[in-house]
Amino acid sequence: MKFEKEINRRKTFAIISHPDAGKTTLTEKLLLFGGAIQVAGAVKSNKIKKHATSDFMEIERQRGISVATSVMTFEYKDTLINLLDTPGHKDFAEDTYRTLTAVDSVILVIDSVNGVEAQTRRLMEVCRMRDTPVIVFINKMDRDGKNRFDLLEEIEKELHISLHPMTWPINSGKEFKGVYNIDNKSLRLFTASTKAEEDDVIGISDLNDATLDAMVGDRDAAQLREDVELIDGVYGELKVDDYLSGRIAPVFFGSAVNNFGVKEMLDTFIRIAPVPRSRETSKRTVDVGEDQFSGFIFKIHANLDPKHRDRIAFMRVCSGRFERNKYYHHVRLDRDVRFSNPYSFMARSKDIIDDAYAGDVVGLFDTGNFKIGDTLTEGEDFYFSGIPTFSPEIFKELVNKDPMKTKQLEKGVSQLTDEGVAQLFTQFGGNKKIIGCVGELQFEVIQYRLLQEYGAAAEFRPLPFYKACWLTSEDPKKLDDFLRFKQQNSAEDKDGHPVYLAQSEWFLNTEITNNPDIKFHFTSEIHK
Repeated sequence: MKFEKEINRRKTFAIISHPDAGKTTLTEKLLLFGGAIQVAGAVKSNKIKKHATSDFMEIERQRGISVATSVMTFEYKDTLINLLDTPGHKDFAEDTYRTLTAVDSVILVIDSVNGVEAQTRRLMEVCRMRDTPVIVFINKMDRDGKNRFDLLEEIEKELHISLHPMTWPINSGKEFKGVYNIDNKSLRLFTASTKAEEDDVIGISDLNDATLDAMVGDRDAAQLREDVELIDGVYGELKVDDYLSGRIAPVFFGSAVNNFGVKEMLDTFIRIAPVPRSRETSKRTVDVGEDQFSGFIFKIHANLDPKHRDRIAFMRVCSGRFERNKYYHHVRLDRDVRFSNPYSFMARSKDIIDDAYAGDVVGLFDTGNFKIGDTLTEGEDFYFSGIPTFSPEIFKELVNKDPMKTKQLEKGVSQLTDEGVAQLFTQFGGNKKIIGCVGELQFEVIQYRLLQEYGAAAEFRPLPFYKACWLTSEDPKKLDDFLRFKQQNSAEDKDGHPVYLAQSEWFLNTEITNNPDIKFHFTSEIHK
C-alpha cells in the first residue's frame, strides 16, 4: 500500500440528528478545537454577531436551520478530519441519506430533553443498512431533561442499538455539575461557555477519594459512585470491534453550546473511529489501498457563490490518489475529464488542493457534466453501488409565472434537480413538469432559489399523486402498452426512465396485481 500513511490519518464522518438537537452547534465546537475557526458562530439569536460557519446559504441564516449538507475539513492532533454537517429537517432527508453513503462513521446527536424523535429513527435505519459505526452524543445536559438511565433505555429500545457509556453526567439542568470520564477516570467540572483551550480536568484514579466529595458535594459524590459501579458491572470495557461493526455505540454526555463534554468525545473519536474502508462496486470490491484512483459524486451544489453561477460536485475519494490537472475517466459519459482547481472546503470558503487520498471529500468545478452517483476512475468501468433515489411523497406541477424567463426557469429547475433537492418528472404526451419532493419545505426552498439565483418566478400547483414507481419489464411491448393506456399517470424521470404516478395505495396495488410482467420499484438505484 503506497498511501497507507495518508489513509490511516483520515477520518470522514457525518453529524446527524433530529432538527434542533444541536448538530450545527456541535459542528462549530469541533471546528473550534481543530483551530479551524477562532469564534464559534450562533445558529440563532436576535443580534447575531457571527453565523454558524456551516450554515452558508442565505435561507439557512434567515430560518436558523440547515437545508444543505456542508463539508468541512480540519486537522486535530495530526488527524485529518472530514466533517459533514447534514440537515436535520425531514424535508431534506434525502440529502442526508446520500451523505451517509460518503462517510465511514456517524455521530448521532440526541437532545436530552426530547429524547429519541421521529427523524432520529429514520436516520438510524439508514445507518443500519450499511452497519455504519455510530457514536452517540447526548446534548443539552445543562437543561432539565429526562433521567439519564431512562434516556439510555429509550435510545436502546427505539433505535435497536446497544449503548456503552464512556462519560457519565453529575446531575442535569440547573444542578448539572460536570461529567466523569469512565474511560480514563477523570472528572471535568462544568463551567458555562468555556473556550476550546481551557483544561480543567481533575484526575481521580479512585472514586472513593475524598477530593470528589469536596468537589461536587457528598450527595452527588455518593450518587456518582453508585452509578459508575453499576455501569462498570453492566458494560465493562468497550470492545472497539463491536463499535466498528455497528453493534455497539459509545455514549457521551455534554452541552455543545457551552463547549462542554465535546473534547472527551473528539479524543475518543480520533482513537477508535474507522479509517476509510473498501467499497462495493457494480463489478468488484474496490480496496481502499489500491494505487489506482476511484471516487464517486454524492452531492452537487449549484451557486455556492451566487456572484459566480458556479456548480460544485462533491466527490468522495475511495481509493488511490487524486491529482490536480490529471485526466480521469468519467464512466457514465465515457470520456476523460480533468480539473485545474479542485477544492477542499470550509463550508463556503474553498482552498485549492493539489492532491487527495481515500476518505477525502473534494469539490470539483462542474459545468453540467455530473449527476449524483457518477464515478471517476483511471480508465476502469464500474459504478459504486448503493446511492439510491427514494420515491417522493408530495407532487406539484411547476407553473411558470413569467413567460419571458422560460429559459432561466428551465436551467434553474434542471440544475436544482441535478443537485437532488427534488425530482423532476415530465408527463408523457405533454410537457407538464412535475416536481416530486419529500417535504413541503423543499418547495419553498426551490421557489426561493429559482427567484434569487436564476431570476425565474414560478409557482406550484398540488397534484393528487401518492407515489412514484420506476418501471422495468422484460417485455418492452407490455411496458409500452401500459404506459400508453395509463398516459395520465405516466411520466419519465430526468434520465428518461419510465415512471408510474399512482393516485393512491389502492390504485398502486391494483396495477401491480393486474400487470405481473411489469416490475414496480420504489427506489431508483441511480445506476441500474
